[in-house]
Amino acid sequence: PLFFSSKQGRNIRNATEVTSNAMSDISQQLIDAQQALANKDLDAANRIIAGLTTAHPDDPNVRYLACLLLRLQGRNDEAMQSLQSLTSDVPDHARAFQEMTTVALAINEPKLAHAAAERAVELDPALMQCWQFLIPLRRKFSPLSTEAAAAQLDFLRSLPPELRTVISYLANNKVQDAERLAKHFLRDNKTHPEGMRLLAEVLTRKNILDEAQFLLETLVALQPKMIPARLQLFHVLMRRQRFHSAFDIAASLNKDAPTDTGEIKRAYAAAAFAVGNIEEAKDLYAQLAKNAPADHLIPISQGHIFNAIGDRESAVAAFQRCISLKPAHGDSYWSLANTKSYRFDDDEIASMQKLEESDPLSTLDRVQICFALGKAHEDKNLFDDAFNYYDRGNSLKLPTTHYDPVQLRKRVQAQIDVCTSELFESRQHVGVQNIDPIFIVGLPRAGSTLLEQILASHSQVDGTMELHNVLDLAKRLRGRDADQDGTPRYPAILGDLDNDLFAQFGAQFIDQTRIYRGSGQLFIDKMPNNFFHIGLIKLILPNAKIIDARRHPMACCFSGYKQLFGEGQEFSYGLSQIGEYYKEYVRLMAHWDAVLPGHVLRVNHEDVVADLETQVHRILDYCGLEYEPACLEFHKTERTVRTPSAEQVRQPIYTSGLEQWKNFEHYLAPLKEALGSELLNEYQID
Repeated sequence: PLFFSSKQGRNIRNATEVTSNAMSDISQQLIDAQQALANKDLDAANRIIAGLTTAHPDDPNVRYLACLLLRLQGRNDEAMQSLQSLTSDVPDHARAFQEMTTVALAINEPKLAHAAAERAVELDPALMQCWQFLIPLRRKFSPLSTEAAAAQLDFLRSLPPELRTVISYLANNKVQDAERLAKHFLRDNKTHPEGMRLLAEVLTRKNILDEAQFLLETLVALQPKMIPARLQLFHVLMRRQRFHSAFDIAASLNKDAPTDTGEIKRAYAAAAFAVGNIEEAKDLYAQLAKNAPADHLIPISQGHIFNAIGDRESAVAAFQRCISLKPAHGDSYWSLANTKSYRFDDDEIASMQKLEESDPLSTLDRVQICFALGKAHEDKNLFDDAFNYYDRGNSLKLPTTHYDPVQLRKRVQAQIDVCTSELFESRQHVGVQNIDPIFIVGLPRAGSTLLEQILASHSQVDGTMELHNVLDLAKRLRGRDADQDGTPRYPAILGDLDNDLFAQFGAQFIDQTRIYRGSGQLFIDKMPNNFFHIGLIKLILPNAKIIDARRHPMACCFSGYKQLFGEGQEFSYGLSQIGEYYKEYVRLMAHWDAVLPGHVLRVNHEDVVADLETQVHRILDYCGLEYEPACLEFHKTERTVRTPSAEQVRQPIYTSGLEQWKNFEHYLAPLKEALGSELLNEYQID
């Protein structure tokens, strides 16, 4: 944050170097004005702010300082008018709401002060002055939450000022500043609990989840009763899809805090759903909804459960209830669209369009509404409008991703260079001989969920989920340090490992995935990104079956472009990006075909749609399974499906989705260019 007490600001800046040595003119003037205000030198402050207002009339910090000056000059009515204008234009300016609280109290408007203070601490929970205001304000307007305000104030007072500033940086999404300050603080306070927890939050924001997990596990070992750290570890494990470990943490928290009706109960309910305890999860969310009927996040969770188990009517009702509770919640609209069969009516579309055009909407909400509007217009055959919304949603999402096509090509080339025929010939007798894993690899939206549903309909096959075990092993082998020439350790290290290690890794995979299995002889790992690691899979599990779910490049890529994924798949938010990714995927799969001939079964989605019975027999023969009619009637199989295709795989085969991309073909030149003429010619695409 820009504004501290003048002494605190100097100390933090000098100690941590969180501001640039070459501070811009406006930044220096803002600090000079803030210090003049802190020193009550109103004449000096007035001169600086007047100059800044002339040069930068729309800058929110300039406007904020002008409001402070008006209050200190005793011009409270003018200050309030300016603050209302500022918070309307910049609805996430926490300190403007804090100043509004101060002014509202000065003009004897306690209700307005209460609302402003609540908004301020919602935006920045480190604002101590607002928490001080809130204790008497809550006592007057919401007495049940007064104790929580006092507890938060005590907590903030217990923290070193550096960590309060880290909290503010995170609240303002200044992640790099938060990281620098947290690391500087921890250099001298290595095991400070809140310092460690905040650094883990920084790492989580940066999507460095393995390091965040390690840091939080260390913290929980040091502070086993620190509930915020345990909750944070729970959320990291959930994001990493370590559902059973997350469930264990949630269960222990629930045991330690049996009277909790809020965050811990939510965590336990989410974990119960994640590990397949469906009835328990439904009961927990029903109780949560009873205790907090106005909480919009509860029905959205209930809707996802209903959708996963195939109760479409209840899912739609839950998502619609969420909209009624919070009309600006983008995830509700996208969740309705993501059922794939829901059709928005004209009034719903008009409401979404009005929302999307409004200013006070977060980027994520806007992205979700754009994707929902794209689906809504496509269902009405308004393809130009649909593409405009898909394109807008992707354009807003892409800058938040970390996709790097150069690194992608390097990763693929490294696999090709290392995983040669010679490597596999020299390692013929390594790994464990288990035949039970079936890996389904490929790109999202290529028909992998359909193949999983077909196989999971067999009495001897367990469907699981997208397991991260192979990806984790690859990451462990890669390590944090590259070789001296900059080459990553993995996959180069595969040529150097002792043979016994491959068997150890294979045994670990079988052991670690046992928890996801039922009674079947075989089980499925549907992690699509495992196509990168087929060489590694061959070395640790030489008898494992690998199925490549392949789909027409234009259909697959455009279907991915229309999909807003919950996590990962960051290559999918640009037409050029997804085309590049598909091309590299095909290049690597061709390499696996060359060095491991016959090891991978390719199943084209179009062939499954055209002749289901032939492809079912082909898949079962490859997996060494006897034919069972249930595999042809896969849509009747009752199981939890957590992918966007959940409703589609509960229907018989249909052909309507094969050529939907052609309705948008005139927009798809960047995709065609990225795919390249060789791929397009193979599919006879102009």
